[in-house]
Order: sequence, then C-alpha cells, then structure tokens
Amino acid sequence: MAVSKAARIREQLGHPIIDGDGHWTESQPVFVEYVREIGGPKLADEYLERCKKADAWYQASPEERMRRRMVRPPYWVTPGNTRDMATSLLPALMLERLDEFGIDFAIIYPTLNLATSRVTPEDLRRAMCRAYNKMAADIYAPFKHRFAPAAIIPAYTPEEGIEELEYAAELGLKVAMFRGSLPRPIPAYAKDGSDSVDGVPYYVDAYGVDNPHDFDPLWQHFVDLGFAVTAHQGSPGWADRRSVTNNVFNHLGHVANANHAFTKSAFLGGLVRRFPSLNFAFLEGGVGYGVSLLCDLIGHWEKRNVAAMEKNLRPTNLDQAELARCIEQYGYDAVRGRAEEIVASLEIEEMSAREREHVDDFEHIGIGSKQELVDLYSRNFYFGCEADDPATAWAYDPRMPGRLKAMFSSDVSHWDVPDMAEVLVEAYEMVEHGLLTEADFREFTYSNALHLHGDMNPDFFKGTVLEKQAEQELRAPAQLGTRS
Repeated sequence: MAVSKAARIREQLGHPIIDGDGHWTESQPVFVEYVREIGGPKLADEYLERCKKADAWYQASPEERMRRRMVRPPYWVTPGNTRDMATSLLPALMLERLDEFGIDFAIIYPTLNLATSRVTPEDLRRAMCRAYNKMAADIYAPFKHRFAPAAIIPAYTPEEGIEELEYAAELGLKVAMFRGSLPRPIPAYAKDGSDSVDGVPYYVDAYGVDNPHDFDPLWQHFVDLGFAVTAHQGSPGWADRRSVTNNVFNHLGHVANANHAFTKSAFLGGLVRRFPSLNFAFLEGGVGYGVSLLCDLIGHWEKRNVAAMEKNLRPTNLDQAELARCIEQYGYDAVRGRAEEIVASLEIEEMSAREREHVDDFEHIGIGSKQELVDLYSRNFYFGCEADDPATAWAYDPRMPGRLKAMFSSDVSHWDVPDMAEVLVEAYEMVEHGLLTEADFREFTYSNALHLHGDMNPDFFKGTVLEKQAEQELRAPAQLGTRS
C-alpha cells in the first residue's frame, strides 16, 4: 500500500502529531439503547420524539417559516464518501487509518450529541449526557492507546456539572467537553422556572461574569480531577443568526462568537486568577478572534483601568470656567450666550456611591501593566484551529502583542473535511507558504495539545503511544506567551 502524503510529512517532522479535536459519528440506534439503560424507556422515547422535531423546518411552509423566524437547520454535515463515513462511524477503522492521516493520538468529540448539554428539560439532558459518556467509554475502551473520547459535562448548575465530571472520572475518561456560553431565560420572563429559552427573552451566561450560581466549586473539581475545560460550542439560533433560508449565514463565525463570550468572561471574571493551574481550550473557533480579543482587552485596559479613568475621564477634572469661555468664543449660534446653561447640563459632579459600584471592570484580574495582562491571557488559554484556517499564523506573528497557544484540530467526520487523509497536508501548507516555522508547527500540532491535557493530568498519556515522549516534554520548562 502506498504511503500517504500525510504520513510522509509526519515522518519528516520527527515529532508526534496530536489531533486536539477530532470527531466520530455516533450510531443513533446504539445511543438510544444507552439512553434507555440510563434513563428508562420514557426518556428514550422523549429523545426519539425530540429527534423528530428537528424536521419541523422542512414540514413548515415558507410563509410559516418566515412568520416564526424558523432557523434554517444544518444539512449534509457528515462525510460524503463511503470510506470516510465508515471511518467516522467505526473507531476500529479510524484507528487503522490514523497513520495514513499522519496522526499519532486523537482527542475525539461527538457529532450527534454536540448540543446535548443544553437540552431541556433537566432529566432528559442529564440522562443523555450520562448515556453518551457511558457509550463513549465502552466503545473506545479497546483504543485508549491512540484515542481519548471526551465526556459531555452539563452545567446548568454547578451540582450537575460536578456530578457528571465525577462520573466521567469513574469511567476512566480524561477529557471534558463543556458548553461555556449557555443561553438562559431572563428570570423575569422564564416560563414556570423552565431552563428553556423558546419564546422568551434570554441572555448568554458565559460562566465568568454575573452568573446565576457560584461555579467556583465546579472549577475546583476540574482542577482536582485533572480535567482541562474544553469548550466545544456554538451560537446557532442566537439573535443575529436566525436566517430562515441561508444556513451558511447562520454558520459563519458561530463557534468563534460563542468562544469569544466564554473567553472574555473567563478572563474578566477572574477564573485565570482564582484557578491559575486550570487550562481552558476554545475549540473550532480558531485563534483569530482570540488575537482580536487580546488586542481589545489591552486597548480597554489602557484606557479604562481605574487610574487611567481618574486621570483622563473623571468629569470633575474639567475646568468649568474654561469650558464656558470656549463655548462663548467658539460656539455656534445656538449655544453662544448660553454657556452657563450648557455647562450645567453636563452635570459635572462627583459620582454617588451607587454610581461607583462596579466601576472597575478589571477588578477580578488584578493587573498592573499591559505585559501582565498579556502574560495572564497567554498562560492557560488554548485555541482550537482547523487545518484550512490561515489565521492560525496570527498566534505566532511577532507583530501581535502575545504568542497564543493555537492547537491543531482536524474536525474529521464533519462536512468541512472532504478527505480525512488530507487534513495534516492542508495544515502543513502554512509551513510551505512561510506562515509558520517548523518550530511553530511543532507547537501547533504537538506540544500545545500535550500541555493542555498533560499539565492538568500528568498521567494523561500514560499507556498511550506517546507515553515516553509526553513524559519528557512535560518536564521541559514552560514557555510564556509574551513578546520581548
């Protein structure tokens, strides 16, 4: 059998390749059996009925779709060639082909169950998550040396998240998939206390700022149990993603949008301060938004830290007499002669105690310089980037304020990978085109994913094909994300 181009690239690189975000396609009939085992026949029937409701858009007339603003659902989302489709369904076949893909080890996420952690009602959500986790643990048990399937962790409350995270650890799972941007009904409008956002005003709870519960006990469990927080999520159906006819409109940027909310909330909410050893991965949204967010955070901090605002924005700094003189000298006809009235309308006075509440938007992260902000942001955040995304190079661009941790994410088993054997080949084009160096590519395809999980759990790669290399790599000094 001919050696694939991906395998040749892997050989010349001389270092392992870790796929930080691959997928498999679950067998629905098998999954239903697990739901029935975990939750009973009633919840299994509820799950099947829920699957039927996904066809509602197709059953509705064009007029009804527009009247209800029914979102055009995704379609044709799995591989269109037989061998790749079989590979997505069958872990044994994917194992057989990993060397063809040039991949040594793969973290595997669901496909049919990607949105399971936001299912309502609670009993069905929790049964589906637990059923998936048991199924993934059972099916991937013979393949632990090359694969690590991710557990789905629901977290409408910290208690349900803790319970499922502990169960995942009991199953021997080592990866936790978390939805970090969760639409919730605004309490004043929720229907009978329901978690459903259907037909009611909602907000996006991004778990770091203004949360309805104290989630710190859940974050501590991630640390104690050795799990990184890997956010695999999207924003379909959010207010700006409700095209009735165009699925591409709804899809473009939807993962980055959800990740943007979680990333800035985890940062501004101080999770990176309170849990300095907890790693976060924001998957499938690329690193472009992460670079942009870092630049925005720097710009806002430089202008809106308390000291800067006191110096440059405090209204009582204004010389009211001089302001009135300028109005009289330079004012247009409608204001000239009314300087005292105009100045009085500006209400230049000391802030009241109420106005001073939460005036420091950076209070939870306690930074004193731009460099400290960059270091803190670059330390524990990892960004999943797909092979065809040239914006990955921005993570390594010395012109950017920080070196971010981009991570190779194949997304095999989904529509954007028309040929599984070409994923590494496509990623390597960034080296061939001069966008990344070989050293950058090593970080991108190997060491970042290794540290994401291995720094949380030193035994993560024990018993895998990477055990010896991982042990050596994890002992190496950590690299900061700052620029000199």
